[in-house]
Amino acid sequence: MALLPKKVKFRKWQTKRINRKTISPDTRGIKLAFGSFGLKAETDARIKSIQLESARKVIARTLTKAGKYWIRVFPDRPYTAKAAEVGMGKGKGDPQGYCVEVFPGRIIFEVDGVEETVAREALRKAGTKLPIKGRVVARVHK
Repeated sequence: MALLPKKVKFRKWQTKRINRKTISPDTRGIKLAFGSFGLKAETDARIKSIQLESARKVIARTLTKAGKYWIRVFPDRPYTAKAAEVGMGKGKGDPQGYCVEVFPGRIIFEVDGVEETVAREALRKAGTKLPIKGRVVARVHK
């Protein structure tokens, strides 16, 4: 079951084109809050809800019942697409689903309750399902 908002104020959002050279790291959601290990975004991208769900399934399967995981992002941005082989013009396409805009530094998933090797492997596998470069980070113990 893919993540999606219960209701939205606007069916279609504007595209918000951004200059890739001026992307600054995220300031929110950059530290581990729940788990001991996390998947941190190294690049920016829009992650679709079906991609998040695919990564979530991999984490759940790898951790088995022993571990717990958290999803730190929520897809609330609608994206549109026009049907295949439709000409240019004649308006914007219909909403296809929801995505979340992720900037560098953002924690996407967190994991806890399993050994370090299992947690790192689960997050590595999840990272391959997402359109970003991700890095596994660990909580600093003092």
